[in-house]
Amino acid sequence: MPRWVLTLLRLTPVVGGASLIAVIGLLLVDEVVPQHDLAASTDALGNYLQTVGGIYAVLLAFVVYVVWGQFNESRGFVDREAVLLADVHRIASGLPVESRDEIQRLLSEYLDAVLAEEWKAMAKGDEAVFARGGERLDQVWMVIHRCRPKDECGHTIYSEVLCRFTDLYDVRASRLTSARTRIPLALHILLYAGALITVGSVYLLSFPKLWIHATVTAALAGAIAHVLYIIRDLDDAFAGDWQVSNAPFVRARKAFAHPSHHLGEAAA
Repeated sequence: MPRWVLTLLRLTPVVGGASLIAVIGLLLVDEVVPQHDLAASTDALGNYLQTVGGIYAVLLAFVVYVVWGQFNESRGFVDREAVLLADVHRIASGLPVESRDEIQRLLSEYLDAVLAEEWKAMAKGDEAVFARGGERLDQVWMVIHRCRPKDECGHTIYSEVLCRFTDLYDVRASRLTSARTRIPLALHILLYAGALITVGSVYLLSFPKLWIHATVTAALAGAIAHVLYIIRDLDDAFAGDWQVSNAPFVRARKAFAHPSHHLGEAAA
């Protein structure tokens, strides 16, 4: 099923349910507070709602901007890590045969573990799986540390492998940090409390027809619910309807088999 269809199926009940609940609340308030009691203060209430709505709109825009930025950063970390994995694997083909074979084997095992285990663990925050992935990279580092190039060309290749591997380690740490990052609970409370206050304030306005009042209330509640759904979904970059794809790692895995990654074997 296409991702956009899945998103639509999940989003529609959220927006529709929020609109329905808001209208039911309006009908209950309308039974308790007659419209003629609110008509005299419509202007004052309108100014109040404009102020509250403006503040809440700025808050929503700010949070959407933040979570979208975090989402794109996470996607960038994944792309960068996959590129560095392919680079280290390819450049290592120029190292002495024992180091070369062991480094490439361990990198393949690490990448397989990321795709099979760590990717799902990022959505759950499973630190034990993260630790196992880190241990696999530590093994690669031990092999690189033991490597002893035999000539000037080998030293140049070794330096490049060392540099790229250091970058790889740093980018992996950034990817895992992005998987752990969430907007704080206090901000979640503010977002949902603000939604209730904003929609509830519309109940106090006076409209000539109830159906007009209900339509405005439902539209506002549905729009806010839509934005809150997007915030919740983007806040976890590796879970939800829209999540960072593991396609860069899949492409890196395919690149490992490319002839350019095995030039040392051909020369041998």
